[in-house]
Amino acid sequence: MVHPTSQHNRATGLAKQKTNEKSKAKRVLRWQRDPEGMRLRILEAAKQEFAAHGLAGARVDRIAAKAGANKRMLYYHVGNKEDLYLTVLEAAYEKIRAEERSLDLEQLDPPDAIRTLIGFTWGYFLRNPEFLALLNSENLSRAKHLKRSTKVKSMHSPFVEMIRAVVSRGVASGDFQAAVDPVQLYISIAALRFFYLSNSATLSVIFGRDLLNRQAKDERLEHMVALVLAALTGRSPAVFGREQALRVGVPAHTGAA
Repeated sequence: MVHPTSQHNRATGLAKQKTNEKSKAKRVLRWQRDPEGMRLRILEAAKQEFAAHGLAGARVDRIAAKAGANKRMLYYHVGNKEDLYLTVLEAAYEKIRAEERSLDLEQLDPPDAIRTLIGFTWGYFLRNPEFLALLNSENLSRAKHLKRSTKVKSMHSPFVEMIRAVVSRGVASGDFQAAVDPVQLYISIAALRFFYLSNSATLSVIFGRDLLNRQAKDERLEHMVALVLAALTGRSPAVFGREQALRVGVPAHTGAA
């Protein structure tokens, strides 16, 4: 005679098995109906996982579960963990480059174009902390994975030319003193925001102030605009105050307090 408890456990096990099979079937059906949507969900889940844990600490099963996929689907359509990591890196660069192109810097007066670029890049890093984490992680590995990319360099070339054109127009109009190297200019702008944000925890302790509160972030934006425009124009940084930094629509507060 079968014990009632055994019958109950067996029935419960069968019910769970059927539920799991149904769930798996739904995931497969979702993938078949919307393969690109599933791919985007995998990339978003992977971005969060890699940003939080780095490549070494990231787990494919967590990525798959968060995306509503399974590991087999993930490997088949995206590749192994290192391939997925590179795809996430490329997508991250592609996103910021696309948003930068939408700024239409070519339509702005050169000083306003530089203000807009600085304001955008500052706000972008505040809104996308995962991008900062991915950059930190890849720099620790000395760009080992990014070196495999066949896309990243081509993404950056048009952007560099856009900055070069802004600077050249500024020199021609008399707004800027010299045609500085656009790559050096962008690296300097990036450094002003990157170091501040990546070291905000230690710097806040050292200097006894919260560098990520609203006022501090607004002051940092104003300071960055003043420094860069002073270097380009040869004028004093004091000339470029908050009012000028905001008059072309660069928000005074570009991130959550």
